[in-house]
Amino acid sequence: MSHLSTLVASAVGQKAAAAILDLLEIDPALTAQAEGPVSRAVFAMALNAVLFHDIMGRVPLGAAYVQERRAEDHKLVFDHGALRTIDFGDGVPTGALPAGHLAFARILEPLGYVLADLYPLDRLKMTGRAYAHADLPEAIPQFFVSELHVERFSPAFGVIAHAVFDSTADALGVEAQRALAAFATEGSCGLDTARAALPQVVAAFARTHGPLRLEHYRALLAESAEAAWIATEGQAFNHATDRVPDVEAVADAQKALGRPVKDTVEVSGSGRVRQTAFKAQPVERALVTDAGETTLTVPGSFHEFISRDRFVDETGVERLDLRFDSGNAKGIFKMTKTG
Repeated sequence: MSHLSTLVASAVGQKAAAAILDLLEIDPALTAQAEGPVSRAVFAMALNAVLFHDIMGRVPLGAAYVQERRAEDHKLVFDHGALRTIDFGDGVPTGALPAGHLAFARILEPLGYVLADLYPLDRLKMTGRAYAHADLPEAIPQFFVSELHVERFSPAFGVIAHAVFDSTADALGVEAQRALAAFATEGSCGLDTARAALPQVVAAFARTHGPLRLEHYRALLAESAEAAWIATEGQAFNHATDRVPDVEAVADAQKALGRPVKDTVEVSGSGRVRQTAFKAQPVERALVTDAGETTLTVPGSFHEFISRDRFVDETGVERLDLRFDSGNAKGIFKMTKTG
């Protein structure tokens, strides 16, 4: 049994692990390791597989699409997962977490990820960062980590943001810290250490702040749909993305089935990266009121599609265009707006 299978099974069970690993196109180098230490690349792929399994459980429409593709004998190329963070500015932590994207840089960098590019999202008062894997950049999913800059909003917004997010807990325990330290220094760690660490690392990609008050949610929503989304969903994957040869054809096929796909395909400035998505899955969340508790239907996560062309870079090397585009990102962010 490969280390990859062992790790994923330890997190989600053998049956679910077999199913998710059968769905995903995985580089043979990642399934070849079965003895000795676990490489950072294998752990990174195991983390991505478990996070993909999690978001498919939260986005039934995405899960239906994926199962249909697999029934047609197509495997899914997991391009990237996206998450949102809160940044109070001046290095102020978000509860028990480091500020903004740093809460995830401390996880991703030991696992072999490098900051590939920075994407200003000024209209949203956010910044996006793409993390690509140094060892197998085209085969291991990227992470798109965005942070919302609280200091760019009104003073009242800042007060509410602290009230909501100062309770954020840190899911990384001793086991995760031990494994990440080994990955950072050695590029690998023992299988038992990796197995103990994986659930804690996975738990970091979730909502870890406390109960949310209805009036706080409404106050955040009045200034930022993105902040309101983080308030209900936390640092869970906002979306997972299928890399497909022809995103326009996929969008047309899904629309023909009557599914809620974005009206237009977002095209990067280079023309080489094209994206669209299902609209966010509505979810019910419990919010606190003075009378006790109420349930509100809010936008959850969603499934995205992307096509990437190959190009010849400035050194004469042909490669897949793994970049993102600020304009595309802003269009995709609209999938979780209310209304």
